[in-house]
Amino acid sequence: MKKKILLVDDEPDIRLLVAARLNSMGYDTISAGDGQEGLNLARKESPDLILLDLMLPKLDGYKVCRMLKFDKAYEHIPVVIFSSKGSEADKQLAKEVGADGYMTKPFEQAVFTSTIQKLLGTSTT
Repeated sequence: MKKKILLVDDEPDIRLLVAARLNSMGYDTISAGDGQEGLNLARKESPDLILLDLMLPKLDGYKVCRMLKFDKAYEHIPVVIFSSKGSEADKQLAKEVGADGYMTKPFEQAVFTSTIQKLLGTSTT
């Protein structure tokens, strides 16, 4: 069965681009355009991994990550923060709310691929 990845980003073009890339890697994708929708979909779909932007309408990525990681039913789902914010303070706060990884946009394909594969245990290397 294909692994399912939830992509939460408020930019439709980024969702399309990243979903296409993930689909070409053999993953199923679902997406949300704001933090609340992302949280609801995570709870409903229980994806294998979540790619989560920080700057989102309704609920920011930090809050979404914290709410999932502090809930026993969802704490096992790897969350990768996927943001244009790349300061050490942003990365540290992401760690504090339970994020399993951090990638800055624009991302390098090799880093993107290896991060996803590592967290899903699907690495081909």
